[in-house]
Amino acid sequence: MEGGEADAGRWRCDGEPECPDGSDEAEETCSKQTCPPEKFDCGGSTNKCVSLSWRCDGEKDCENGADEEDCASDAKACPSGEFMCANRKCLAAVYVCDGDDDCGDGSDELKCTSPLTCGPNHLRCNTSECVPLMWSCDGDPDCSDSSDEGPERCGGDGVPYLLNRRANCTAGEFRCANGECVRLTWKCDGDPDCKDKSDESDCPLLTCRPDEFQCGDGSCIHGTKQCNKVHDCPDRSDESGCVNATKCEGPLKFLCKNGECIDSSKVCDSVKDCKDRSDEPKKECGLNECMINNGGCSHVCMDRPIGFECQCPAGYQLLDKKTCGDIDECEFPDACSQICINYKGDFKCECYEGYEMDPVTKTCKAEGKSPYLLFTNRHEIRRIDLVKRDYSQVVSTQKNAVALDLDVANNRVFWCDRFHRKIYSAFIHEAGDPLQQVPLVDSSLQTPVGLALDWLQHNLYWADSGDKSISVASVDGTKRRVLVNSDLSEPRAIALDPHQGFMYWSDWGTRAKIEKAGMNGVDRQVLVADNIEWPNGITLDVDNRRLYWVDSKLHLIASVDLNGAHRRTHMSSAERLGHPYALAVFEDRIYWTDRDRAAVFMANRLTGHDVHTLAENLNDPHDIVVFHQLRQPQGPDSCNLGNVANGGCEYLCLKAPQITEHSPKYTCACPDGQDLGPDMRGCVPGAPRDDMTPASTTPTGLTPGTSATVAEDFSPPSGGVSQADATPHLTTAPSGTPEPLTLLSTLKPVPSQESKALGSHSTATAMVISTTPAGDSSVSQHSGGEHFLLGENLTVAVLGVVIPIVVFGLVCAGVYVVWRNWRRNSTKSMNFDNPVYRKTTGEGEEDEIHIGRTDAMGHHAHHHPYPPGVGMGVVGAGGGTCPQFITLPLGGSMPDPGTHWYTEQPMLSTAK
Repeated sequence: MEGGEADAGRWRCDGEPECPDGSDEAEETCSKQTCPPEKFDCGGSTNKCVSLSWRCDGEKDCENGADEEDCASDAKACPSGEFMCANRKCLAAVYVCDGDDDCGDGSDELKCTSPLTCGPNHLRCNTSECVPLMWSCDGDPDCSDSSDEGPERCGGDGVPYLLNRRANCTAGEFRCANGECVRLTWKCDGDPDCKDKSDESDCPLLTCRPDEFQCGDGSCIHGTKQCNKVHDCPDRSDESGCVNATKCEGPLKFLCKNGECIDSSKVCDSVKDCKDRSDEPKKECGLNECMINNGGCSHVCMDRPIGFECQCPAGYQLLDKKTCGDIDECEFPDACSQICINYKGDFKCECYEGYEMDPVTKTCKAEGKSPYLLFTNRHEIRRIDLVKRDYSQVVSTQKNAVALDLDVANNRVFWCDRFHRKIYSAFIHEAGDPLQQVPLVDSSLQTPVGLALDWLQHNLYWADSGDKSISVASVDGTKRRVLVNSDLSEPRAIALDPHQGFMYWSDWGTRAKIEKAGMNGVDRQVLVADNIEWPNGITLDVDNRRLYWVDSKLHLIASVDLNGAHRRTHMSSAERLGHPYALAVFEDRIYWTDRDRAAVFMANRLTGHDVHTLAENLNDPHDIVVFHQLRQPQGPDSCNLGNVANGGCEYLCLKAPQITEHSPKYTCACPDGQDLGPDMRGCVPGAPRDDMTPASTTPTGLTPGTSATVAEDFSPPSGGVSQADATPHLTTAPSGTPEPLTLLSTLKPVPSQESKALGSHSTATAMVISTTPAGDSSVSQHSGGEHFLLGENLTVAVLGVVIPIVVFGLVCAGVYVVWRNWRRNSTKSMNFDNPVYRKTTGEGEEDEIHIGRTDAMGHHAHHHPYPPGVGMGVVGAGGGTCPQFITLPLGGSMPDPGTHWYTEQPMLSTAK
């Protein structure tokens, strides 16, 4: 190749010269190009080849438009049983003469001479719709006018059922006239959130003072805050349409030294137009500074009537006022559809595997079969072919289908019906037959609202806003467990990245946010929490590593990368985004459903422009997905890599998050109420959690060698997943010599409020004791609910055989005398004066309380077990009681010269 600069072979004959001499696009080279059978030859002088599937897809991919010529003659008739609209759109016969304009041009409703009649098992609505008779008077309106639930048919008040309707709204919510509950702060904000718009009725008319600016929501701000480059209005209307009228830049303007702006044609014309006369300097008028050393410019010097200006060629920018440097066009998010490669003076766009560059639009388009949309429309699931625009019905006669997902490789569709509280599955080509619709999960569901399939490990995830949880089940529904059930308010949508092992979900509750966690429930973190109000649908663009969401309150579509950074707003319009509910991203398009406008739309995801309506006059559209093999890229099943099926797990095998290169590929999980056994694969009955029953009914004590670690409180994760519990606990060291057991009173679990109080103070300490044997890893790692504290209100129960009161008291007293004399000179003590916890020796000791064996601690080599008779009881315990004081040896090299006695019960306090 000529020009001294070689380009990649894939860039040859692509229509853009990369070599300075243009030899990579030379006619003698490119005219010899022939198209393979799977490509369409654009012909002419362009010699371009485009994907054969792009032929007659409504977009000109050849520069000469040859791929869209003679399409009318090539167009095939609609499949048998479908109706062809006047605009050549194919429509399922069920949509003809149904009272809705499904074609978009009204041709499906033109020749409907007789009024619509309903079958014997159907009810005719007042709007002429037909609904199954069994759906009438079930509290859920199916007719668009709710006539199937009207008082004349069903009696009562006829108030329709609504998704957000509850018996009582909370203190922070407003109850709409139709029974819905929305946030109280949304009342009278200028944006209707209730379906009946009652949150905006009876609102005081807000007027602003003459020196104030009125925001779009009716609120007022001071007039100086408009167009100050700071968003002061909640709806940001104070910064919209702002144009800096005083801007004085460019070759046609001249800025006087006093700040005036005049036309550059008035400079050096012997007329003083600037009041300070700065437009007529005698020494500079007529002087060409570019004649001397190019004005100091590195590239282009442009002389001006006064002074000069350095400029740069295309692909470069001024680094300072004179030096040009390369522009990294790839820093701009709209530069390329997928891959951006920057090189000196220019950049190049490329596509990921499976996509091909459109030579005209320079966007990446998918190869293979044409993609299509599936979306729920309350009583059905519909399909739209994005190339042929075929419009058909996939699933019918649903009561309230809200969420769905796909298994592209197996051609299956999954959806949940919110009314029946079930999750179903069916092959797409058989989904119209109710007998082929298999219920996968049909119990313990309250309000399933989000659904996502792990197509690699074959597990199904869903969000339930009723019991506020995120759950998982095997793809056949036989195994399931709850993964997340804390700090959730109103979980809505869920999306998965099975290759990296992460799941994402939205929560539009009081503290709206989008969260991220491993697909096994670990490593939970908040991804988006600022400038977010009502996040409904979310979706992943796995190729470009971004998460998109719609906000129904802020009326926008936005995205972040998968770490929550580099946020972008793609669309923001209350007019175009009334109440967006769900969205999908494919190629360079965003698709979304809008419940207010009862339609499905699409737009360019890079610019937010080119908005088109794909379906309208719908019933109540909710979820939407794209069917194409590139939406679910294939990869290894981490749970079945070797000869061991299901990863060797007894129950569920879940993909683990790939945080580092050393992260596990998967972890096992057990059903709710069970924990993983010692091998971390099998399941054992779960330990009792956070109740008032004793932790054990067998005699349990502390053996010598047991150490109680002073630790802060942590919130325990739910058990059953093979992830080490972060809760600190007392570990029991094995002992070579049997020692007498010290009677240990049954301890009261720490209430959650007390636990949080302890963990909230950096100096707070607690004695956390676990009575689990060291060898039982299944309990020690997963029993995060058992927190015990030596405190003021101890619930005492004698463990083991109760020794007669008199005998036990005599033994205690005798041993105590020996103990006092023996340990007087070698004991360090802890002052438990209530309410202050104080360590009386502070010369380098560790923050540990060693109870019992003190071998090899500090410089002590003696064996100091607790005397058999010294218990840890208090007055009031059954049986005999020991003295109401206790001396605890603390390891260290400095012996305490005195022994401290206490006449009160030992206390712990969070104060220091």
